[in-house]
Amino acid sequence: MLKYANYDIVFQEIPDHITLAINLSNCPNRCEGCHSPYLWKDEGYVLDSAELDDILAKYKDNITCVCFMGGDAAPKEVAGLANYIKRTHQDLKVGWYSGKNEIPKDVNDTVFDYIKLGRYDAACGPLSSPTTNQRMVQRLSDGRIKDITDFFQKNRKPSLSLIHTNKGN
Repeated sequence: MLKYANYDIVFQEIPDHITLAINLSNCPNRCEGCHSPYLWKDEGYVLDSAELDDILAKYKDNITCVCFMGGDAAPKEVAGLANYIKRTHQDLKVGWYSGKNEIPKDVNDTVFDYIKLGRYDAACGPLSSPTTNQRMVQRLSDGRIKDITDFFQKNRKPSLSLIHTNKGN
């Protein structure tokens, strides 16, 4: 069962998009130096298509992308929700920030427009570091994959967050 702890409207996780970033709990990666260790716990609100529709109803006119932050404990469920968004909200792009080094072979990654891969390694730094071990890729309209990691190193500015909310706020 996929759960989320909270969500934010963010401006830097996906290039050139106003993104609804949904922070998924029960992270199995437990990277040393993780900026969100509270997401290691298996707690929060169930995230299914009905809950996703409720969240999107609040923000759909103000966002251009939905990004799942985590979800490595249930990658097929993340891909299923991405597919749901692609079918029912065709105007939105979909991203996934995974802490794994590769997408599991049995997960359909074609439903994602953007995917960040790689465990956080404090010695290598985040996506904005020129020594990062993480990679951000974009699926182009013709289906090819383009590595866009260098965008974060050239354009990264201090993080902004418009809305931070928990269910019921």
